[in-house]
This record gives sequence, structure tokens and C-alpha cells, in this order.
Amino acid sequence: MGFFQKLARAVARNDSLLCVGLDPDPERLPLGADGVAAFQRAIIEATADLVCAYKPNLAFYEALGEPGLRALRDTLAAVPSDVPVIGDAKRGDVAHTARAYARAMFDHWGFDAVTVSPYLGADSLEPFLEREDRGVFLVCRTSNPGARDLQDLPVLIGEGHGPMPATRPLFEVVAGRAKEWNTRGNLGLVVGATYPEELGRLREMCPQMTFLVPGVGAQGGDLEASLRRGLDADGGGLIINVSRQVLYASSGEDFAAAARQAALAVRDEIRRLRQVISSR
Repeated sequence: MGFFQKLARAVARNDSLLCVGLDPDPERLPLGADGVAAFQRAIIEATADLVCAYKPNLAFYEALGEPGLRALRDTLAAVPSDVPVIGDAKRGDVAHTARAYARAMFDHWGFDAVTVSPYLGADSLEPFLEREDRGVFLVCRTSNPGARDLQDLPVLIGEGHGPMPATRPLFEVVAGRAKEWNTRGNLGLVVGATYPEELGRLREMCPQMTFLVPGVGAQGGDLEASLRRGLDADGGGLIINVSRQVLYASSGEDFAAAARQAALAVRDEIRRLRQVISSR
């Protein structure tokens, strides 16, 4: 089963567009740095029927060294087989190195999908895209404040119809290239909820692509605006990622129960908003 088929089944089964980011911060874990795997297992057990996917960010595991990598292995083993897992690694390098990254993410770790950087171009993405059963999410419009530093830079795209050359912001050029590169139907975009107007423009450009949407919750992204501008014609096409709002809903012994309630609240709010938007 390919990633997007597995994703569609999880979306339908749990009536959910919610993805929980599994990003363990030892300073905030109720179980301490030695309890990363146990913490993540408890979160997964409490939320697996509420999500369409999980998204571990590899940085949080790599920062813990060997114990962190063991915790990542244990975390992945705890995810039910019918829930897809996105490895948030933002890999991107020359082709032969990208091929090694693809083997690491897909063959060693077993992720169903991965995030990648577009900066090195098509040949750096091909080792990921050639795995037709895996998903690839291309970083396009990120959720952080510094996104505008590079992603808004004007790019010359043609002569235009007037005296001035035609330009588009870099993130739109990335999206346009992504459409060209998506020959196998397994490429999506990372688009932050903190920039809903840009998200809407990208949906117009890429009406059939799936967007992985970080930035809701701790980063202050607008959930309603993101859904209103980002849902596709079928009322889907989005994976709404929430991490800290769910993981650290409580710092006490009730952390798993609190995480479930936080995830349930977000899942149900997404469901409510989808119904409102589709009825208009």
C-alpha cells in the first residue's frame, strides 16, 4: 500500500486531518530524558484513533545521541501499522548522497513519507521520488518568521506582457516546479499555517496536491483560515500537524490523558470547520 492510500484510509477511518508531531523535549517530559520512548508510546496509545498520521522530527532524537535513536526505533514500533508516519528530516543533497538519505529514511527507519528540501533541485529529489510507494513533502512555505527572508524573494520567470519582466516569489516557483516533478503522484508540499494567504495561492496553483501544514498551536497558525484556504475540492488535501499543544498538554502523571483531550479537541474542531466550509 502506498503512502497516500494509507493516509486516505486513516483520514476516513478516524475522520481526521490531524497529524501529531512526536518531538520529545527532555526538559518538558514528565518522565525525564530517560523516558522518551515510554512517553511517546503513551502518547501514541492515547491518540492513535484520532490522527491521520504521526510526524517524528528527527532532530529531537538525534540530539539525544544513541539513546535518542533507540527511542526513535521504539517510537516507530509503537505506531499502529495502519497509521502512516512522516519522517521530518528535511533532507536535501547531491544525488548520490540523497540516495543514501532515501535508504536511511525508507529502508532503515521505515518511514512512509519524508520531508525534503528543494534547494538542490530535481536530481536531489529523484532518489526519494522514485520510491513510488512512499510520500515526499517538499519544503515550500515554512511556518517560521524568517520564512520571508528567502521564500519571498522575487524570481524572474519570463518577459511578461509589459515593460517590466514578470516575477513570482520563490515559494511559488518551488510549487510550480513541484507540479512538474510530481510525475508519480507521490509529492506534496510543506506549507505553514502561519501564512494562510500564501497557502491559498498555493492551493490554487496545486489543486490536487497534499499539503503538510505545520504551525497550528504553539506557533500561532490560524486553523480556520488554513482550512478555508487550503482544503481541496473534496474537502481534504491537508495534513494539519500539531506537536507541543498535544504533547505537553500536561506536565503531570495525567500527560497521556491530557494529550488525548487536546488531540480530540483539535480533531473535532477541524471536523467542525470542514463541515462549515463545505456547506458554504
